[in-house]
Amino acid sequence: MKAGMVMSIRYTSNLEGMTKEALQDLFLSVEWESAKYPSELLQAMKGSHSIVASWDGDKLIGIINALSDGVLTVYFHYMLINPSYQGKGIGSSMMDMMLGRYKGCKTKVLISYPSAVEFYHKCGFSQEDGATPMFISELV
Repeated sequence: MKAGMVMSIRYTSNLEGMTKEALQDLFLSVEWESAKYPSELLQAMKGSHSIVASWDGDKLIGIINALSDGVLTVYFHYMLINPSYQGKGIGSSMMDMMLGRYKGCKTKVLISYPSAVEFYHKCGFSQEDGATPMFISELV
């Protein structure tokens, strides 16, 4: 984004306009390994309980998805914003939308990288003593 430009960000809760190329570009912007699997990323978004995507014109600049039983637990798996757009309240807006959508769920879960812990604390998340995230990952 060029200096002096006014942002006109829109938020969507559907997959309209979302392509595997748009997802790959977004995931590449944050250097996530998932970018190597654009078809699978699109399939993952289609299989999500819900999503919120942020757009600057036709450019996908952020996404958050939820996996949920719709009643007790929601897990926020992907939450990412293109670095050029970070620090502008877009991530907070997206998370607020999701937390509002799942306010009835008793447990809201995510796994954070150390660099994002402060952001999630501001969103109301806290670390749980005695809990350790565990993975079997086949991403290489």
